[in-house]
Amino acid sequence: MRADKAPIAEPAALALVRQARRLVVAKGKQTVTIDVARDRPDDATLRALVIGPSGNLRAPAVRVGDTLVVGFTADGLRAALDY
Repeated sequence: MRADKAPIAEPAALALVRQARRLVVAKGKQTVTIDVARDRPDDATLRALVIGPSGNLRAPAVRVGDTLVVGFTADGLRAALDY
């Protein structure tokens, strides 16, 4: 799926997050990691992390196994690949 050709709107983005076991989000220079299966964050929490000002999934976003990585920091990508 190419989000640059077909943006992923909020409902589909939240569904994508819920399919992942772990969410790794780059927020500025920090990386936030959530165990989606264990912590069961509400939609408002997920929306604040993964939805951009356009109302679509923030870019870049990549799924690695059961981990969804949104945004980019070297530490976040490393965490997803080393998990």
